[in-house]
Amino acid sequence: MPKLAANLTMMYNEIDFLKRFKLASKSGFKGVEYLFPYEFNKQNIAEELLSNDVKQILFDLPAGNWDQGDRGVAVDPERKSEFQDGVFLALEYADVLDCSRLTCLAGISPSGNSDSLARSTLVENLNFAAPILSQKDIKLLIEPINTIDIPGYWLNRTSDAISIIKEVDHENLFLQYDIYHMQIMEGNLAKTIEENLESIGHFQLADNPGRNEPGTGEINYNYLLKHIDALGYKEWIGCEYKPISGTLEGLKWSKPYLR
Repeated sequence: MPKLAANLTMMYNEIDFLKRFKLASKSGFKGVEYLFPYEFNKQNIAEELLSNDVKQILFDLPAGNWDQGDRGVAVDPERKSEFQDGVFLALEYADVLDCSRLTCLAGISPSGNSDSLARSTLVENLNFAAPILSQKDIKLLIEPINTIDIPGYWLNRTSDAISIIKEVDHENLFLQYDIYHMQIMEGNLAKTIEENLESIGHFQLADNPGRNEPGTGEINYNYLLKHIDALGYKEWIGCEYKPISGTLEGLKWSKPYLR
């Protein structure tokens, strides 16, 4: 049975962030994830996790100035020190929140930089982060993202991520497989997941089109979640979707998994 984590960046947006932990717990979720915790006091987040008996599953390394268009800094050779500082900041939060997964967003390569320079910069940054996080038993993940939602994002396909993982060649680097993004970029979900399961450290889901809850689009989640379960995957699946008409109203699909 899949273990579902509520993504508090996209779900429960009807209320303030620190109040979302309680509502997620009341909905039956035992785990939560989100993009970034850094604008909030880590002790306040830890209190919400503890008082609502939910586990912190994942969040992202600092990704630059999101409001100004940054979607990660890991492919920018001029921002290596910023990336490294971000790793240590994320570790401070992960330690207090007992979080065992951190995602590196590759980002958008600066105009004029070659593809080979972006790749070598990403590999260098991952080589920096992977052993440091390993010492704390925290998995480092990289996530391919579709080029419709984030035009210019550097890492777009499963095969590209696997190629990076092989080049870095560190046991603490894994694939974050977002079903929604990969449906847009490549399809063939069940076979791709099966072929790369050993490299997958986390799943995220949303339906397509619209990035809404399962059952609203073209992806057969009834089949796909059973398939992932049958393959022996025992870890978490993050629900990173935008509810169509309110989070609670859109949770009917999840009832079999939140018992």
